[in-house]
Amino acid sequence: MTDLFDLSERVAIVTGASRGIGKAIAQQFVQAGAKVVISSRKQDALDIVADGLRASGGEAIAIAAHNGDKVALQALVEETLRHYGKLDILVNNAATNPHFGTILEADDSYWRKTLDVNLMGNVWLSQAAVKAMRAGGGGKIINVASIVGLNPGRYQGVYSITKSAIISLTKTLAVELGADNIQVNAIAPGLVQTKFARALWADEDLLGEILAQTPAGRIGQPIDFAGIAQFLASPASDFTTGAVFVLDGGLSVGSI
Repeated sequence: MTDLFDLSERVAIVTGASRGIGKAIAQQFVQAGAKVVISSRKQDALDIVADGLRASGGEAIAIAAHNGDKVALQALVEETLRHYGKLDILVNNAATNPHFGTILEADDSYWRKTLDVNLMGNVWLSQAAVKAMRAGGGGKIINVASIVGLNPGRYQGVYSITKSAIISLTKTLAVELGADNIQVNAIAPGLVQTKFARALWADEDLLGEILAQTPAGRIGQPIDFAGIAQFLASPASDFTTGAVFVLDGGLSVGSI
C-alpha cells in the first residue's frame, strides 16, 4: 500500500528554518525522505541546522535569503532548481514582528518591514516557486499564518493584519492554482515557545492569562507543527486546498 505521507524524492524549500517552527518542519521533512533547502537571513545559523539534518541521514542544503528581498527570493528558487532540478514543496514560514503596540502608534517603517517580510516575501517566493511547480506537474504551498490573523492579538495589530492577509493569500492562491494541481493551505499557530514569541510567553502574567483559556493547559512547541506540515506536503492532502488549520491547544475554543 502506498504511504500517503511519504516525501521521498520530493524537494522542499522551508523559510525561517534556522530555528523554531521552520527548523522542526525541515527536520520532519528529511525524516520523511524529502530533500530540503532551508533558508533564513543568516548563513552561519543555517549551516548549523543543515549539518544536523545531514548528520541524521537527511539531504539538505542551506541558502541564506532575506524574506523581504525579492531578488534574493528569486535566487533562492533558482539555486534550488540548479541543485536539485525541481521544486515540489514551499513552506512560507519566515516572519517578523518589529512593533509591539497599537497600529496607530506604528511608524511607517514598521509597516513597510512587516508587510514586506510577512506578506510580499511570501507573494514573491510563491510567484517564483509556482513556475517550477507548474513545470513539474503540481506542488504544495504551505503558509504559516497565526491565530492573530483570525482574531487580532493585543498590541500585535500590524503583525495581525499581515497574518490576516496571509490567510486571504492562501485562499486566493488555492483558487487560482487548483487547475495546476498545486494545493495551497495555511497553518495558524497559537502561542509557541520560540525565540520569536519570547516577549509573550516570557511575560508571566500574560502567559497565565493564555494558559487559563487554553484547554490543552500549555503553549505550543515547534514539534507540534511538524506533523500537520508533513500532511500538507504529502499526497495525503491532494484533495485539501484553501484550508486554514488552527493549532493552538484549543485557545480559540476557550475554557468552560
